[in-house]
Amino acid sequence: MILIVDDKQENLFSLKALLQLNLYDADTADSGEVALKKILRNEYELIILDVQMPGIDGYEVAEIITGYSKSKDIPIIFLSAVNIDKRFIAKGYTSGGVDYVTKPFDPDLLLLKIKTFSKLYRQTKELNDIKDNLEQKVEERTAELKQLNIHLEASNSQLQQYAFIASHDLQEPLRKIVTFTRILKERFSEKVPEANEYMSRIIASSERMRTLISDLLDYSRIEMDRKFVLADLNKIVSQSLTDLEIIISEKNAEVVVEQLCPIEAIPEQMAQVFQNLISNALKFSKQDVTPVLRISAELIKEKTIESKLSANGKYCRIKVTDNGIGFDEIYLDKIFGMFQRLHSKAEYSGTGIGLSITKKIIENHSGLISANSKENEGSAFIIILPVKQATT
Repeated sequence: MILIVDDKQENLFSLKALLQLNLYDADTADSGEVALKKILRNEYELIILDVQMPGIDGYEVAEIITGYSKSKDIPIIFLSAVNIDKRFIAKGYTSGGVDYVTKPFDPDLLLLKIKTFSKLYRQTKELNDIKDNLEQKVEERTAELKQLNIHLEASNSQLQQYAFIASHDLQEPLRKIVTFTRILKERFSEKVPEANEYMSRIIASSERMRTLISDLLDYSRIEMDRKFVLADLNKIVSQSLTDLEIIISEKNAEVVVEQLCPIEAIPEQMAQVFQNLISNALKFSKQDVTPVLRISAELIKEKTIESKLSANGKYCRIKVTDNGIGFDEIYLDKIFGMFQRLHSKAEYSGTGIGLSITKKIIENHSGLISANSKENEGSAFIIILPVKQATT
C-alpha cells in the first residue's frame, strides 16, 4: 500500500485516483501528524509526501519516519509545486527522501518512479525476511550444535572412562596368561620339550596383545587432552632419546638433533610423536649399516609442506630423516592408516598403530604430516605445526 500525504484534498483525490487506475492500493493523510499515526498502525511500501504543510512540514515528517525502526526503510518521494529551488530539493534528500518531484509532473514518469521504488522496497523486505529467517535458523542450529557438543563431550568423557576400564580389565587377564605360561615353561619345559615352543608363542602373542591394547588406549585419549603450553621441543626430543637409549645403543645409531622451534603444544603428545618416529627409523634401518637420524626444524610462512622459509613464520616445519630401508611413495597414505603395515610381523614387530597415533596427534595440534621416501634410500617425515595455537 502507498501513503499519500498532502494538506490539499484535491491533490489527495487526484493522486489516489491515478494510483488506483494503475492497480495500486492507496491511503491518504491530510497532515504530517495524521501520516505519522497511520505509519505506526499500517505497513506501507512507499510514501508520497508534500513538502509545504501546516504544522509539521514534509521535511520534519521524513526525518521522523526515517527515525522509526519500523518505517526507516520505506522510500519517500517528495512532491512540491512551491519549494522547487535547488536548496529545497537538496534538503529533501538529506531528510531521507529517495526522490524529489516538482509540479507540474508527468504522470507516466511519476508512475515509473513509484513502480521502481515500490518494487525495490518489496525486494528489500523479502531479503530482510530471508535474512531474519536465516539468522533464526542459524541461531537454532547453533543452539542444537552446542547441545550436541555438550552431549559429545559427555560421551567422550564416558568413552575415556570406558577405555581406561576396558584397558585395565583386558590387560589383567593377559598379565596372568603371561605369568602362568612362564611358570609352566620354567617348571615343565624340560619334562615336555615339545611344549616349550607353544608356550613361547603364547607369551609372545600375549605381549603383542598387551602392546596393542596400550596403543589403542593412547589413540583414544589424544583428543581428550588439549592443554597447550609453550613447549621446548629440544627437551622433549632429548627425553625421547633417553627413553630409547637401549635400542639406540643396540643399533649403534647416530642421532643428530638441530635447534628446534619452541611452539605451543601438548608436551606428552609431542614426546609420543618423536618416540614413534625415532623408534620407527631404528626399526626399519638397514642391516649392517649404521642408522643415522637427523631431526631439524625451520620457521615457514604458510601451512604447507613446501612453504618458503620465513624468519617470523607462523609455522614450524620439523623433519625427521633417516638412512633406512625407505618405502615406495605410492603407499604414503597407507602408512598413516590404522593397522596398516608394509611388512609382515615376522620381518618387523609392531601393532601398525604408531604412525596413525602420530598423525592424529599432529591433527590435534592443527598441523600436517607427510613423508618423502624411496626404497633403500631412507625416509624423511615432515611435520607442519603452528607456532601458536588458535584461541577459541
